[in-house]
Amino acid sequence: MMRWSLNPGALDASAERAFASLDSVFALEGEQVAADPLSQVLRVTAGLRRYYVKRYHGAGKNPLRRWLGRPRVQAEWQNLRHFAEWGIPTATLVGWGLERRKGAFLRGALITAELPGTTDLNQLALRKDARLADLRWVAAVSRQLAKMTRIMHAHRFTHNDLKWRNLLVDDADTPHLYLIDCPSGEFWWGPFLRYRIVKDLACLDKVAKYHLTRTQRLRFYLDYTQKTRLDAGDRRRVRHILRFFDGRE
Repeated sequence: MMRWSLNPGALDASAERAFASLDSVFALEGEQVAADPLSQVLRVTAGLRRYYVKRYHGAGKNPLRRWLGRPRVQAEWQNLRHFAEWGIPTATLVGWGLERRKGAFLRGALITAELPGTTDLNQLALRKDARLADLRWVAAVSRQLAKMTRIMHAHRFTHNDLKWRNLLVDDADTPHLYLIDCPSGEFWWGPFLRYRIVKDLACLDKVAKYHLTRTQRLRFYLDYTQKTRLDAGDRRRVRHILRFFDGRE
């Protein structure tokens, strides 16, 4: 069984032909920008735009996912659609689908349109980009990040890999932030949700603590909670966030 869908409103005729089927997507050639044991990411040009093609040949780290649950590729395209529905800026999803054989996952792919002129925040940190020393710029990005994180968590959803490398920012004077790459995101409840929320916030702070001031990091948390000061519950959670990766880095 093979399922393949396109978002025709986001594609020109050349791109529609290039991405017409799962077979044609797996036959594409382009610049490899990432690869791991489960997937490969290519940057390809089709028509007037560039696209990122992520091809999966594994369902997930757990081998049972070949038969049970949703494969990683399906989780990723569904999570991108959640972001779009919730008003969280993200890459436009233009193609998605998978193939099963005798009920077992065989392969799958998703395609997103390039966000021109963007760089991930981790790259800015690695090269000590001057924008990270610009208080106005950092504040604008921080407010957007606080809002998108709050929206996710309000839907009882956590990213589970909310790291600076998965946050893209453009080069506009007033920056625009985008959240990408979420194959591990899930909905949670009760204590599991609270733990995963702390993990998301700790993942963000893991890099932030080396590049931002304590005041900037506190401002992010207050914007995230929509409060003007920390209460007792916030202080407990902040301590948990700060200790989350102790002994693991």
